[in-house]
Amino acid sequence: MRHGVMIFSVIISYWRNITLPWICGILLASVLLAMPGKVMAGAAEDPGVVDAVDYGAYLARVGNCMGCHTTKGGQPFAGGRRLSTSFGVFITPNITPDKETGIGLWNQQDFWQALHQGKSRDGRLLYPAFPYTEYTKVTRQDADAIFAYLQSLPPVSQANPAHDIFFPYNSRALLAVWRTLYFKEGVYEPDQSKSTAWNRGAYLVQGLGHCNACHTTRNMLGASQDNALAGGQIMGMNWYAPSLSSHLEAGSGDWEIEEIAALLTTGITERAVASGPMATVVRQSLQYLSQEDVLAMSTYLKSLTENDTGNAPGVHFSVISGSLRRHLELGGKIYREYCQECHGADGKGAPGIYPALAGNRGVVMDSPLNVIRSVLNGGYPATTAGNPRPYGMPPFQQILRNEEVALVVSYIRNAWGNRASLVRALDVDQGKGGDD
Repeated sequence: MRHGVMIFSVIISYWRNITLPWICGILLASVLLAMPGKVMAGAAEDPGVVDAVDYGAYLARVGNCMGCHTTKGGQPFAGGRRLSTSFGVFITPNITPDKETGIGLWNQQDFWQALHQGKSRDGRLLYPAFPYTEYTKVTRQDADAIFAYLQSLPPVSQANPAHDIFFPYNSRALLAVWRTLYFKEGVYEPDQSKSTAWNRGAYLVQGLGHCNACHTTRNMLGASQDNALAGGQIMGMNWYAPSLSSHLEAGSGDWEIEEIAALLTTGITERAVASGPMATVVRQSLQYLSQEDVLAMSTYLKSLTENDTGNAPGVHFSVISGSLRRHLELGGKIYREYCQECHGADGKGAPGIYPALAGNRGVVMDSPLNVIRSVLNGGYPATTAGNPRPYGMPPFQQILRNEEVALVVSYIRNAWGNRASLVRALDVDQGKGGDD
C-alpha cells in the first residue's frame, strides 16, 4: 500500500505476545503471599545462583513474561495489564519480589506449583488465562531458574485491581470442572525416536513458548480443541493465528530450517512477514533466542508439515460472472490508488521490503481477518537486530469506508491467480474490535 507495507504474510507464532492475552506468563490469581527469604541469599558469592539468575532471565525472555506482566508505561513485571476476553477482564499480577503486592513471600515450590499445577501459593486454582496448560511441560530446573531471576529483580510496590470475570465463569467450582475435563499435568516427555534438536524445539514450542495458546481453535469454555497447532482466532484479540500444521496456512514443511529461523528472529524473509501480535512476539522475545534454540524450534516446526499432503486452497468460483467482475474491478481501482505503489501492479511487492500479495497464503486463508486488520490498522514488522528499520504501512481505517475495504480485500484475494471468498462490509466492521 502507498507509503507502507501490506503486512499480510504468514503469521507464524510461537509465544503469544506478545502482549497477547493468552501468551505470556500470567499468574492469574490474587497473588501474593509467602516465601522464605533465603532463596537469593548469598547470590553474589555463589556462581551457581548467579548462573541460575542469568539462565532464568533468558527463559523469561523466551516465554515473553514481561509482555503480559507489564502495562504500557508501567514498571517491568509489576503487572496491571488488562486482558480482555470473552469471559471477562483479567488483570495481570505483580510478579516482582515485593512482599506486600508481589511474590516476595513465595518460594520455589510455590512458583513450581503455579506453573506445573495451575495453583496459587495458597492452593487456589488459577484461571487458564495463565497458560499453565502449556507451562506444566516446563521442567523443575527451568521453573526454578525463572523464579531465581524474578526474585533478583527490584521489588515494585504496586497493588493491582481484581479481575472482573463474568458469571458463571467466576465460579471456582466451574473452574475445577474445567480442569478435570481439559487440564493434563505433566512435564514434557522426550520422543526417543527423534533427534535432540527436535525434542528441544518441541519442548520450547509446547511448553515455555506456549504456542498452542494462540494457534488453536477453542470451545465455548476456552479450552483448546487439540494440540496440533491447527490455528484459530486468538482469544480476546481480533486476529487469527494461522495453522502451523498445514501448508495451506503457516506450515513450513517446504522451508529450509534456516529460513524459518530467520523469520522467527528478524520477523521478515523474502516470502513472509510476521505481522500483528506475532510481530510483537518476535520483537520482544524470539529475536533474543540463542542460535541453538531457534534452530531447534525451526526443526520441530518444519516437521509438523513435512508430510502434509493437503489439497490446494479451494476455488470458490470457477467462472467469474459479469457482476462479480465488476465488483472486483471496483476493488482493483482502490488497489491502484492506494496499494499499487508499494505492492506493484503484479502484486509481487518488493522482497524483504513490501510483502508480495500474489500467491500469499496469508491473503487467501479461509479467514480474511488478518488482511482486514492490516488494511484497517496498518502496522510495522518487528524492529529487530536483523531488521532494525522496517518499512511500515499506514492505517486506512480513516480513509476508506467499510465497503471500500471489503472491495479492495476481495480484489487482493482474487487477483494474480489468488482465489478466495469475497469479503463483506460486515466482515470489515467485525474486524475492527479487539486488542492489539
